[in-house]
Amino acid sequence: MCYATCRYVNNTTLSARVANLNPTWNQPYTDETLLAGFFKAVQLTGQEFTAALQYVVNSWLPAKHVVVEAISQRYDVDSSGQIITFKQGGAPWKEHLFELEKQMGVTTPILYVLYEDEREKKWRIQAVPPVAGSFGQRKGLPAAWRGLRDEELSRACGIPGCVFVHAGGFIGGNNTYGGVLKMAQKSVAA
Repeated sequence: MCYATCRYVNNTTLSARVANLNPTWNQPYTDETLLAGFFKAVQLTGQEFTAALQYVVNSWLPAKHVVVEAISQRYDVDSSGQIITFKQGGAPWKEHLFELEKQMGVTTPILYVLYEDEREKKWRIQAVPPVAGSFGQRKGLPAAWRGLRDEELSRACGIPGCVFVHAGGFIGGNNTYGGVLKMAQKSVAA
């Protein structure tokens, strides 16, 4: 939304893309051009619907099981029950965690999620937001670690193999699972 003079308007919504298939003011506005645009719109919306359905079936729904398993095993990860580990990174966990905490009767909030970064093969710690869609954290990583990298971070927290902690305190990394787990445990205790 723009309250001043807008320099850019997002015209990439599905309805805007469909509307752009209509003839422009200086193109023929005939039954043939309208029908051609309609068939393009059917194809476009069909592809978008299919992609959304495939995401739900192939990624979003299977991720729910991954989150259930991680919540169920949280006390095996750490006695606080406030750290969960995903065996594989990349799952859309935030979309499930809040509802599953309620359904599974989690009374002590989960603060941190650990997972391996698929691309770099290093481990990540991510702070759980207070609610879905929030940029905040239930408990951010310690302020003394924020914005630090590599050896400087390892010295500051006393854990070898540290990679980074974002200045906002919502994510960090370590070369190993053991290192990232220690980062999470120290963060819970801080």
